[in-house]
Amino acid sequence: MSFFTELAHQYIDGEWRPGSGSWDIIDFNPYDGEKLASIPVATAVEVDQAYRAAERAQVPWGETNPYARRTVFEKALRVIEDREQEITETIIAELGGTHVKAAFELHLAKEFLREAMQLALRPEGRILPSPVDGKENRVYRLPVGVVGVISPFNFPFLLSIKSVAPALALGNAVVLKPHQNTPICGGSLVGKLFEDAGLPPGVLNVVITDIAEIGDALLEHPVPRAISFTGSDKVGRHVATVCAASFKRAILELGGNSALIVLDDADIDYAVDAAVFSRYVHQGQVCMAANRVLVDRSVEKEFTEKFVAKVRTLKVGDPSDPATHIGPLINSQQADAVTALVDQTVEAGATALLYGGTEGNLVSPSVLTGIATDSPILGQEIFGPVALIVPFDGEDEAVRIANDTPYGLSGAVHTADIERGVRIAKRIETGMIHINDGTVHDEPIVPFGGEKHSGSGRLNGESMIEAFTTQKWISVQHGRSRFPF
Repeated sequence: MSFFTELAHQYIDGEWRPGSGSWDIIDFNPYDGEKLASIPVATAVEVDQAYRAAERAQVPWGETNPYARRTVFEKALRVIEDREQEITETIIAELGGTHVKAAFELHLAKEFLREAMQLALRPEGRILPSPVDGKENRVYRLPVGVVGVISPFNFPFLLSIKSVAPALALGNAVVLKPHQNTPICGGSLVGKLFEDAGLPPGVLNVVITDIAEIGDALLEHPVPRAISFTGSDKVGRHVATVCAASFKRAILELGGNSALIVLDDADIDYAVDAAVFSRYVHQGQVCMAANRVLVDRSVEKEFTEKFVAKVRTLKVGDPSDPATHIGPLINSQQADAVTALVDQTVEAGATALLYGGTEGNLVSPSVLTGIATDSPILGQEIFGPVALIVPFDGEDEAVRIANDTPYGLSGAVHTADIERGVRIAKRIETGMIHINDGTVHDEPIVPFGGEKHSGSGRLNGESMIEAFTTQKWISVQHGRSRFPF
């Protein structure tokens, strides 16, 4: 796979070169342990060089006609389409993503590039009235300048593009740091995509590194005015704290503990399909995944039997096999953590309707029920193939259980009465929720983001303009002002 040899470098100021660190980031295939790439780590020196290159390149890029900027995204889309098979294979190898997952990620990445084309033309200025005679108030939309983007390991290609493309489209320059487990899909592949699309040198830079090497250099550097971070709430809290100390804008897309609610009048077969996909897509390594499946007690037995029967049909194994539904978790630490969490919950009294075994990084699906209301597993994000079935009695209890978590990202309500579902959805403390559908959705023009520990700010559509531009008031006095002295 040529990407792993071609792109095992830093990308700074239009040049592909090694980092100057004394150790390498090793990129492994999580399914078979194959070494895919060895990348000399970037130090704080390269971080500074990347930000300084971005600073120099941003002004001319921001002054470029937005119609000309738009052509870069048109070309980037064609690059993806021309190399789609190769990118698919890279996602499967580096992430352990299945063919279904890779297709989902690539489809959305292309949709976000199409939206970036439009976004380049969307910022609008305004002229506002003034109480002062002869004064004209102009409000301009300008790029924030340089943006730091930190992307996660679960959907690295998509989630890098999701912040990088709109930031570039709106006239900013970007320094991208991918997760150390996905340096190619989340980092250098994105750099190569835009290089091939004709983006000027320095406008996008990629640094492959780790906090063990650079600490907070990426956050504390004086050049960036905004940081877009996608990852855990623990790290997100630290990002927010560091950014606040230097008055940087922080856009935080963090974890979730979504509930999929099945009401007494739901289409049970359809709800089962939605719940299985929402829980087990990409091995459950999705922030919007339905950790908790809340089921009205009157339909609990029927739903649970059908849910478990469908989960039993999921094939676990080699993600390169198109028939595989569940591939490996990203690394052994994650596999061990999920396995231990299931073991602890069962030892504490929960019933395992399915008790998934672990082989290497492959963790088979588990389905747990009879979970104590104070069990830690109910309140946390489970980044693995574990479903929790929780019965409830009536709408009020369903809402209470759904909200009994520090997170508030996504969710779903299944019911035959659409307006009943909407009424309940309004009571759930989440940034997004879906009626008669799954919990895992993202669309380029709708506001994406969470409440509580699931983040702050929104991405997508008009929210991108708020995230990556600033407003500037320029007043023009026609005639002479009168001053009191």
